[in-house]
Amino acid sequence: MWMQDKPLLQEELGRTISQLIHAFQTAEAQYLFLQTFWQTMNREWTGIDRLRLDKYYMLMRMVLNESLKALQMRGWEESQCEQLLKLLTAEILHPDSQAPHGVKSHFTEIFLEELGKVGAKELTADQNLRFIDPFCRIAARTKDPRDLHDIARGIFETIVEQAPFAIEDLMNELDEQEEEEEEEGALSEEGDLEQMEEEDTEGEPDVPTTKPAETRPKGSIRRPEPKTGEEAAENDEDGAGTALQFDYEAVANRLFEMASQQSTPSQNRKRLYKVVRKLQDLAAGVFPEDDIPEKVYAYRHEGRLERKMKKRLLKSQLQNKKGKGGTEGPRPAPSSRTERRKRKGRTDRVQPEGAAPKEQGRARNRRGAHSSRWGKSRVRARVAVEATFQEPKKKKKRIRESKQ
Repeated sequence: MWMQDKPLLQEELGRTISQLIHAFQTAEAQYLFLQTFWQTMNREWTGIDRLRLDKYYMLMRMVLNESLKALQMRGWEESQCEQLLKLLTAEILHPDSQAPHGVKSHFTEIFLEELGKVGAKELTADQNLRFIDPFCRIAARTKDPRDLHDIARGIFETIVEQAPFAIEDLMNELDEQEEEEEEEGALSEEGDLEQMEEEDTEGEPDVPTTKPAETRPKGSIRRPEPKTGEEAAENDEDGAGTALQFDYEAVANRLFEMASQQSTPSQNRKRLYKVVRKLQDLAAGVFPEDDIPEKVYAYRHEGRLERKMKKRLLKSQLQNKKGKGGTEGPRPAPSSRTERRKRKGRTDRVQPEGAAPKEQGRARNRRGAHSSRWGKSRVRARVAVEATFQEPKKKKKRIRESKQ
C-alpha cells in the first residue's frame, strides 16, 4: 500500500487487505488480525506523509467495513459485538491508548456511516445503542477537548441530522409490511373462492377453461420493480436507506446518566447536556429547526459579509436622499451640535463692529493675565542671577575707592 500510487489499484489492494479477515475461521483469530492492524496503524501513523494519507484513510474505512460484515455473518451476536467494541475501544478510543488524534478523529467520523452501510436494514434501536455506548463513556471521561468535539460532532450530532431519513425509512418499512399483509389477505380470499368453485362444480362435467397468463387476481398488489443503479445512487446520496434507527429517548437517558456523574469534567457536562436536549426534542417529535421562524432562520444562515453589504447600501441610499433633499428644497433647521456651532460662528462674524473688539480684548486680557505670571517669575529669576554675578563687581569698586 505504501508503494502503490494509482488510485484504482489502491482501492483494489485495500479491498484485498481488508477481506483477509474472512480467511480466518475462528473469531479469536479475526480479532487478533484486527488488533494487529490497528496497532500497526497507530505505530506508523506519524511516519505517513501528507500525500499518502488519503489511501490509508480508505484502508481504515475498508477494514472497519469488513469487520462489521464479519459480525453480520455471525448474526450480530451480542457476545461478538461486545468483544469487537472492547477491542476498538482499547486500541483507538480509550484516552490511554496509543492511537494518534488523526486515527481517533477519522475512526469517529466513519463509524456510523459504515455501520449504516452494513446493518441499517437489520439492526434494531437497542443494538444501535450498544454500538454507540463506548462513545458515550469516552465523551464523559475524556479530558481532551478535541476528542469530545469529534465524538459530539461525528456521533451525536450525526444522529440528530439523520433523524428525518431514519423516520422516512421506518415509514417505508411500515408501508411494505401493510402491502404484504394485504397480499396475504388477497391470496387467502382467492383460495377460499377456488374451494367454493370446486365444491359447486363437483357434479358438473369438466369444461376446459383457459386464463391468460398475464391476468392477476383482484385485490393483489404488484410489488415495485427493483431500482436501477442511477436511482439507487441518488438515494445513497440523499442518505435514505443507510440511516440507523435509534430510540432517541433511550440515547438521551444514557448520555445524561454518563454526563451527570461527579467524575465528568464540567466542560464535557455542558456540551453533553446540549446534545441531550436535542435528543429529547427529537423524542418529543420536535426537529431542530421546526420552532424557528423563517425570517430568523434566514437571518442566521445569511453570511456575515452579505449583512454588512446590506447595511452599507442602506447608509449610502440614506445619504443620497439627504443630498437630493438639500439641493431641491430649503435647508432644514440644524439638529446636531456641530451644525449649531457652525451657525453660531457665522452669526458671530456678522456682529457689529463694537462687539468684536470687546471679545478680542477679553481674550487678550486672559492671555495677558496668564502670561504675566510667567513674566514675573522670569524677571525674578533674572534679578537673582544678576545679583549673584554683580556682587564681585561691587567689591572691586569698594576696593578701588578705598585705594583712592
